[in-house]
Amino acid sequence: MSDQSTSIAFTVAIALVCGLLLTGAATGLKERKLRNVAVDRQKNILKSVGLFDPDRPAAVAQIEQLYQDSIRCDAVDGTGRIVAGDSGAEALPVCFYVKGNQPAAYILPVDSRGLWGRIRGYLAIEKDGKTVAGFSVYNHNETPGLGGEIEKPWFQKNFVGKRIVDETGAFAAVGIAKGKVTDAIAADRQANYVDGISGATLTGKFLTGGLKEVLLDYEPLSEQFRAGPVSLPAGG
Repeated sequence: MSDQSTSIAFTVAIALVCGLLLTGAATGLKERKLRNVAVDRQKNILKSVGLFDPDRPAAVAQIEQLYQDSIRCDAVDGTGRIVAGDSGAEALPVCFYVKGNQPAAYILPVDSRGLWGRIRGYLAIEKDGKTVAGFSVYNHNETPGLGGEIEKPWFQKNFVGKRIVDETGAFAAVGIAKGKVTDAIAADRQANYVDGISGATLTGKFLTGGLKEVLLDYEPLSEQFRAGPVSLPAGG
């Protein structure tokens, strides 16, 4: 065999071996990657109801167990009726923070327009159907140090205790003020707003619109909670 043929054969063999190794690595890591994605989702759902503190990291197994013990996910139809599990494309996904088999809060997925891309997170509402229990952001493309502050605990904690109804009990959503709430918002509406982020007016504007859209979509469910105790269907 000529030197040229030997070189070609060697190159082909190396390419095949490398291809097999890369394929094996991708296959082997796929399950781990999927698990990490699932755990990140679980962590942010738990964070929205105050069950996970980002300043106190926990092992993956602990997060999974806490999620299993505290959270159940179902769907809700256009009338606000909760249906167990996946009920098709027309239903909206919703998760519940459960205590003693009863919902202590319900958790809504947020997928809002941002300045540079989508803002994704979770907004949790207390069982009274009026009060925000928490807010978390797990994916965004906002500018670091400006709109990117939406991922910081100091910003997200401002949502706790805010209201999605006005003083009369009518729907009002929750949003981000342009500046300090006390300076920018009338006194009778301050319970519906959090302080804005300096230099990130557009991020606040887009996220305010996104949160309102989400809350309007789930308003029939919120009305059910405002009307009285809500029981979860069996099978969730």
